[in-house]
Amino acid sequence: MSTSTSTGTGAGTSTTASVSTHILDTSVGRPAEGVAVHLSARSGRDADWRALGGSATDADGRCKDLPALPEGTTQVRLDFAVEPYLERTTKRQADAQQDAPANRDSGPGVFFPEVAITFAVVPGEHYHVPLLLNPFGYSVYRGS
Repeated sequence: MSTSTSTGTGAGTSTTASVSTHILDTSVGRPAEGVAVHLSARSGRDADWRALGGSATDADGRCKDLPALPEGTTQVRLDFAVEPYLERTTKRQADAQQDAPANRDSGPGVFFPEVAITFAVVPGEHYHVPLLLNPFGYSVYRGS
């Protein structure tokens, strides 16, 4: 009997886990397009992180082409570079609302410039990790 391996599209097998994600901008109730997402993995709590590559969210807020995880991966990190997206969208939203936080508050234009999510995985499982994003907060969960 042969053992299959991942194809690079995030499809899981019995020997590896797979990861997918999407981002919803909850401040406007729409997908967040054009957010860079980087994927890293390691084979244990004390192992070094290995950068695997990345993607960017499409018009539906999804990354459909994240790299496959190597065999032996036990922890995964998704790094979302949200600052450029939030700078673009928060400015438009603030201009539409005179009393929006971006207009009335001093300080940085983006409170969370990046979001890093680390989670444990087991072989053969698929992990869909949605990011719910707004200019002053975010939430993640294991989806399906």
